[in-house]
Amino acid sequence: MVQSSARTVDDYLDEVPDERRAALGELRRLCRAELAGFAEVMAYGMPAYERDGVAEIAFAGQKQYISFYLMRSDVREAFTERLAGQDMGKGCLRFRKAAAVDFELVRELLRATAARPGTVC
Repeated sequence: MVQSSARTVDDYLDEVPDERRAALGELRRLCRAELAGFAEVMAYGMPAYERDGVAEIAFAGQKQYISFYLMRSDVREAFTERLAGQDMGKGCLRFRKAAAVDFELVRELLRATAARPGTVC
């Protein structure tokens, strides 16, 4: 599933493969718990979390991995050491298997994002 046409995050989670649904559901739960004041929306075919109309976090179930999009360059820079060795693109942290999702790292990234506004790439 590269880009979904789901209108809501619930609909999105209903259509993901069973083997990824629990991990994606946990990502959602963490986002909702840690991103107080953010709006949960569907953007670019995936669940996203916006502050003041700007998406700062998103996640998706791709064909080969689960993606966690961290669109804040300042947060990525602050976590350079912690992200070293992770499968990471410019703003996308990829987990090849649902069981490999590092939820504690995600929680820390979410908390850092929520702490203050910053530059979105």
